[in-house]
Amino acid sequence: MTSVTAHDYAWMRSSPFFRYALGTGYTLTLVRGVAPGEVLRVMQAEPQGTCTGVDALIEQQEELFEATDYSYESFIAGVLTVPGAGGDWTLVLHFDGGVAMQPRFLEALSAGGRAVVHSSNGGKPIHLFHWYEDGKLRTSFEWPTAREGSTPDALNSVMREVGFHLSDDEGDTGVRVESKAAVLALAERLTGVRVTEEMLHDAECQLGHVLDEPAEE
Repeated sequence: MTSVTAHDYAWMRSSPFFRYALGTGYTLTLVRGVAPGEVLRVMQAEPQGTCTGVDALIEQQEELFEATDYSYESFIAGVLTVPGAGGDWTLVLHFDGGVAMQPRFLEALSAGGRAVVHSSNGGKPIHLFHWYEDGKLRTSFEWPTAREGSTPDALNSVMREVGFHLSDDEGDTGVRVESKAAVLALAERLTGVRVTEEMLHDAECQLGHVLDEPAEE
């Protein structure tokens, strides 16, 4: 496990990517042991070719927004292979207005492995974090002091190390640093994947069009 903390992600405060992501709503998922094409299949995504860089992914999403009168009933997912703990991981990124990754997808993608996801709904400040292991939701939270899942306290020591303040004293903000930077650091602790501006700029993504609630097979 790396020693990364929220301070290692201070760059996000001036990042055009994160400014767009937090304004529009985004979901970033990291999956171990599942190839990008299989991730898109599990998400029941319609293949949409490839693109280079997050700016191109944003352009694709903006085109979809315009075509659907800015409806959030579907989104374009960008999927790529990234290095992490124990080998390759798959990073899934989409600007979905808060739709996020369906729990049933996360259960399937984490079966026999691990999935870590963080998201924001854009506009209203709802920021979520989920850790799945072997198909089960282990720890989930919006506020770090109100955790859920089968093992809600399993990450407490790591959360403190990356910068979260877990006190629920009256008047406490719940964090001692930028909360989104702490979430990024927590995700890296669990995956070994370092998200950087350069990675996002140069990413070679497979694309898929995902409906909010795809029809069951």
